[in-house]
Amino acid sequence: MPSTIVFNQTHIVGSDNNTLIYKFPTSADFKNHEIAVESVSINYSWVNISASLNNNKIQYKWYGTSGLTTYDVTFEDGLYEIADLNARLQYEMVKNGTYLINANSQNVYYAEFVVNPTRFAIQLNTYPVPNSSQYSATGQNANFVGWSVPVANVLSGTAGWVGFHSVPFNPQVNMLANDFYKIIGFASDFSSSLGDGYNSINLSYLSTTAPAVQPNTNIYLALQNIQNPYANPSTIIHNMIVTGSFGSQILDKPSEFAFSDIIKGQYSQFRLQFLGADLKPLKILDPDIVVVLLIREKKMTS
Repeated sequence: MPSTIVFNQTHIVGSDNNTLIYKFPTSADFKNHEIAVESVSINYSWVNISASLNNNKIQYKWYGTSGLTTYDVTFEDGLYEIADLNARLQYEMVKNGTYLINANSQNVYYAEFVVNPTRFAIQLNTYPVPNSSQYSATGQNANFVGWSVPVANVLSGTAGWVGFHSVPFNPQVNMLANDFYKIIGFASDFSSSLGDGYNSINLSYLSTTAPAVQPNTNIYLALQNIQNPYANPSTIIHNMIVTGSFGSQILDKPSEFAFSDIIKGQYSQFRLQFLGADLKPLKILDPDIVVVLLIREKKMTS
């Protein structure tokens, strides 16, 4: 009859909630034993963008009266869908005063990320910013009657608008030397065009590889004390497919138990770790974790 050991949040070590250590009351001697996962209960609470994942920064460039200016966009640690990434980009544009206000008092942005479902891609759109001849303090092109500039930045209290350039341009969005490009499926060195300086045209760019918006929908459990010859690394004891929305409970109960050999020896503790798809420790926000393991003595073979 198998015995059980239960890992829960009282066994968590470290601040990332990905490592649990179960200490035996006394040293346990495992001579001919195997172990399997009986169940896992965990809340979906790991992020897809963070400083630790090295995928939280992009930049954009914008022409103003003082010339071409570069603005950094830093995404706070979190789980983002494409609409959230776009909202953060536009938040930065408001903060930097790189937008306009139309006749209906709506903010007008000149770069956006959107989902293109028919192409299974992320699409970056950039739009031409009015130049100083189209829009000036003394008169506007008919297309911009009733429009205005952000005279003050409500987020910082400073002057918001950076001025009109003398020629048409599109904001330039650039990938940086990090892994953000994988999220949207663009090339690692991607830069959109500033336009040709003569024509006002909309520009669109599509992912060139499959976007990995949530790279950790398949996670692994690694147990330091086993030897699984069919896994790499050999400490992998179980994998989980993530379903549901952010914050929802994931309850994983295998229909069949996959037992792995416990390396022979005496142990004072078992160490369990949650790994992401890249086999690196997963940063988990919610410590409400329960993992039940089954231990049994191996059947003797003749």
